[in-house]
Parts: sequence; structure tokens; C-alpha cells
Amino acid sequence: MEEVHDSGFSPTRPLPPGRRALLTGAGMACGAMLAGCAARDSANGATAPAASSSAASTAASAASAAPAPSRGALAATSQIPEGGGTIIDAERMVITQPSPETFNAFSAICTHEGCFVASVSHGTINCPCHGSEFSIKDGSVVRGPATRPLPRMAIKVEGTSIFPG
Repeated sequence: MEEVHDSGFSPTRPLPPGRRALLTGAGMACGAMLAGCAARDSANGATAPAASSSAASTAASAASAAPAPSRGALAATSQIPEGGGTIIDAERMVITQPSPETFNAFSAICTHEGCFVASVSHGTINCPCHGSEFSIKDGSVVRGPATRPLPRMAIKVEGTSIFPG
């Protein structure tokens, strides 16, 4: 008597996708979702819907009219909105302009629980974790639960560029 083992597969039954194909497809789907979810709003560091192609070309032409920062600069002065600020992710820094031609820099790490601040709006630097808000003028706590101000960071303005200082 011959014993036959049924593998469950037959020539007419389609094979399930391989693990590599499944993971590749899942990775591509996740990448596409993340790419289309949001774009950084340089005016206040908040997330905003991705721009349409016509809006993107208008923004690109406006950006090309503004002076670009010099090599080694953190930002151009024109990139820091008056009465607001910009988060420099790579430096873990927030640069603010509380009044015309006055620039300040603070750590972008909240003093409450160490979260990365997410936005600058309405005169405050805002932490998304527990709602702490800090003044764009001096980094002091405007609203807790944080009890300590954001530490100042040294910068210097040379012409239209802002450098680590």
C-alpha cells in the first residue's frame, strides 16, 4: 500500500503569495500612505494637507523669490515668520521671531516629559504630548504642565541667514 501525502496544493489551485511579495506590497502601500498624508508647513511647523500641483508650483515660485540660507546656515531670516517661528528638526531647535528682526532659538524638546514640540502658533511653541505652551519671546512657560522654560540655544544672524552661534 502506497501512502500519499496531500500538500493541499493542486495545479488548478492558485498559490498564495510568497512572504517576500506580501511584505513588499505592504511596504509599498505604507510608503504611499505616508508620502501622501501630510507635508510640513514651514510657516508654523504644523502639518498641513499636501499641496496640489498648481498650489505647489505657486509655492515653489514664491520660495525661489525668497533668499535661500547660506551654506551651513540653519535657516534664512525670511523662513522665520514674524510673530511665529520654525522648528528645525535636524537641530532639535525652534527659531522664533517675536518682533521684526529679533530672532531667538530654543530647544525643541519639551521640559515636561521630553517630547518634541510640534508647532509654533499664536505666540507660543506648542508641545503635543500634554499641551504645554512656551513663549516665543523667552521660552518661558505660558501653559503647563511644564514648569521649566525651554532652554535657549545660541544663534547668530549674518545678513539674511541664521547660523548656529
